[in-house]
Amino acid sequence: MFQPRLPPVFWKSVAEEHVPSKSKYEPGPAPQSGTRTIVADGDGAKYSFEIVRADGTANSYSYTVKYDGKDYPITGSGAPGGADSIAVKRVGTSKAEATLKKAGKEVAKSWVEVSKDGTLTTVKVKGKTPDGKDFNSEAVYDKQ
Repeated sequence: MFQPRLPPVFWKSVAEEHVPSKSKYEPGPAPQSGTRTIVADGDGAKYSFEIVRADGTANSYSYTVKYDGKDYPITGSGAPGGADSIAVKRVGTSKAEATLKKAGKEVAKSWVEVSKDGTLTTVKVKGKTPDGKDFNSEAVYDKQ
Protein backbone atom coordinates (compact mmCIF):
# COMPACT_ATOMS: atom_id res chain seq x y z
CA MET A 1 0.00 0.00 0.00
CA PHE A 2 1.27 3.50 -0.88
CA GLN A 3 2.48 5.45 2.14
CA PRO A 4 3.29 9.14 1.60
CA ARG A 5 6.33 10.37 3.47
CA LEU A 6 7.61 13.75 4.46
CA PRO A 7 10.56 15.07 2.54
CA PRO A 8 13.33 14.06 2.13
CA VAL A 9 12.28 10.42 2.43
CA PHE A 10 9.47 10.77 -0.12
CA TRP A 11 10.95 13.47 -2.37
CA LYS A 12 14.53 14.39 -3.25
CA SER A 13 13.39 17.85 -4.32
CA VAL A 14 9.95 19.35 -4.74
CA ALA A 15 8.45 22.72 -5.50
CA GLU A 16 4.94 23.39 -4.29
CA GLU A 17 2.63 26.24 -5.26
CA HIS A 18 0.25 27.86 -2.76
CA VAL A 19 -3.45 27.20 -3.51
CA PRO A 20 -5.34 30.26 -2.15
CA SER A 21 -8.81 28.78 -2.84
CA LYS A 22 -8.07 25.85 -0.48
CA SER A 23 -6.27 27.93 2.18
CA LYS A 24 -7.55 29.89 5.20
CA TYR A 25 -6.01 32.87 7.00
CA GLU A 26 -7.27 34.44 10.24
CA PRO A 27 -6.93 37.32 10.22
CA GLY A 28 -6.76 37.68 6.44
CA PRO A 29 -6.15 38.46 3.75
CA ALA A 30 -4.39 35.51 2.13
CA PRO A 31 -1.13 36.01 0.24
CA GLN A 32 -1.35 36.61 -3.52
CA SER A 33 1.04 33.73 -4.19
CA GLY A 34 3.63 31.49 -2.61
CA THR A 35 6.14 28.80 -3.50
CA ARG A 36 7.58 26.32 -1.05
CA THR A 37 10.68 24.41 -2.20
CA ILE A 38 12.09 21.44 -0.31
CA VAL A 39 15.44 19.82 -1.09
CA ALA A 40 16.83 16.75 0.67
CA ASP A 41 19.94 17.53 2.71
CA GLY A 42 21.45 14.43 4.32
CA ASP A 43 19.00 13.24 6.98
CA GLY A 44 17.16 16.56 6.89
CA ALA A 45 15.88 19.06 4.34
CA LYS A 46 16.29 22.64 3.19
CA TYR A 47 13.03 24.59 3.01
CA SER A 48 12.71 27.82 1.02
CA PHE A 49 9.64 30.05 0.88
CA GLU A 50 8.87 32.81 -1.64
CA ILE A 51 5.69 34.71 -0.73
CA VAL A 52 3.89 37.72 -2.20
CA ARG A 53 1.65 39.19 0.50
CA ALA A 54 -1.83 40.55 -0.23
CA ASP A 55 -0.42 44.09 -0.38
CA GLY A 56 2.20 43.05 -2.97
CA THR A 57 5.13 42.92 -0.54
CA ALA A 58 7.54 40.09 -1.37
CA ASN A 59 9.09 38.01 1.42
CA SER A 60 11.44 35.06 1.34
CA TYR A 61 12.89 32.94 4.08
CA SER A 62 14.59 29.57 4.42
CA TYR A 63 15.97 27.07 6.88
CA THR A 64 17.78 23.74 6.88
CA VAL A 65 16.63 21.24 9.51
CA LYS A 66 16.94 17.71 10.72
CA TYR A 67 13.74 16.18 12.08
CA ASP A 68 15.24 15.90 15.57
CA GLY A 69 13.32 18.57 17.50
CA LYS A 70 16.41 20.82 17.84
CA ASP A 71 16.43 24.54 16.99
CA TYR A 72 17.78 25.61 13.58
CA PRO A 73 18.13 29.21 12.31
CA ILE A 74 15.71 30.82 9.87
CA THR A 75 17.20 33.32 7.43
CA GLY A 76 15.36 35.99 5.43
CA SER A 77 12.12 37.76 6.28
CA GLY A 78 8.45 36.84 6.54
CA ALA A 79 8.58 33.71 8.70
CA PRO A 80 5.42 33.18 10.79
CA GLY A 81 5.45 35.30 13.93
CA GLY A 82 8.74 36.89 12.87
CA ALA A 83 10.49 33.66 13.92
CA ASP A 84 14.27 33.38 13.73
CA SER A 85 14.53 29.65 14.57
CA ILE A 86 12.54 26.45 14.08
CA ALA A 87 12.57 22.97 15.61
CA VAL A 88 10.91 20.17 13.59
CA LYS A 89 10.06 16.58 14.48
CA ARG A 90 8.26 13.82 12.63
CA VAL A 91 5.02 12.53 14.12
CA GLY A 92 4.33 9.91 11.46
CA THR A 93 5.37 9.00 7.93
CA SER A 94 3.40 11.88 6.41
CA LYS A 95 3.22 14.34 9.34
CA ALA A 96 5.54 16.70 11.20
CA GLU A 97 5.18 19.40 13.80
CA ALA A 98 7.35 22.42 14.43
CA THR A 99 7.94 25.07 17.05
CA LEU A 100 8.92 28.52 15.78
CA LYS A 101 10.82 30.89 18.08
CA LYS A 102 12.02 34.46 18.10
CA ALA A 103 14.94 35.27 20.42
CA GLY A 104 14.40 31.90 22.13
CA LYS A 105 10.70 32.51 22.88
CA GLU A 106 7.99 30.43 21.20
CA VAL A 107 5.92 32.51 18.77
CA ALA A 108 4.10 29.80 16.78
CA LYS A 109 3.40 26.10 16.34
CA SER A 110 3.10 24.43 12.95
CA TRP A 111 1.65 21.12 11.80
CA VAL A 112 2.39 19.70 8.33
CA GLU A 113 0.65 16.82 6.58
CA VAL A 114 1.23 15.36 3.12
CA SER A 115 -1.91 13.96 1.45
CA LYS A 116 -2.26 10.21 0.93
CA ASP A 117 -1.59 10.55 -2.80
CA GLY A 118 1.42 12.83 -2.15
CA THR A 119 0.14 15.71 -4.29
CA LEU A 120 -0.96 18.21 -1.58
CA THR A 121 0.71 19.46 1.57
CA THR A 122 -1.30 21.23 4.27
CA VAL A 123 0.58 23.53 6.64
CA LYS A 124 -1.32 24.74 9.71
CA VAL A 125 0.25 27.49 11.82
CA LYS A 126 -1.04 29.06 15.02
CA GLY A 127 0.72 31.78 16.96
CA LYS A 128 1.29 35.48 17.57
CA THR A 129 2.32 38.18 15.13
CA PRO A 130 5.39 40.31 16.02
CA ASP A 131 2.96 42.92 17.43
CA GLY A 132 1.27 40.34 19.70
CA LYS A 133 -1.93 39.58 17.75
CA ASP A 134 -3.19 36.01 17.36
CA PHE A 135 -3.05 34.39 13.94
CA ASN A 136 -4.17 31.05 12.59
CA SER A 137 -3.54 29.81 9.06
CA GLU A 138 -4.04 26.71 6.97
CA ALA A 139 -2.02 26.92 3.76
CA VAL A 140 -2.44 24.28 1.08
CA TYR A 141 0.39 23.64 -1.40
CA ASP A 142 0.08 21.69 -4.66
CA LYS A 143 3.10 19.60 -5.71
CA GLN A 144 4.44 20.88 -9.05
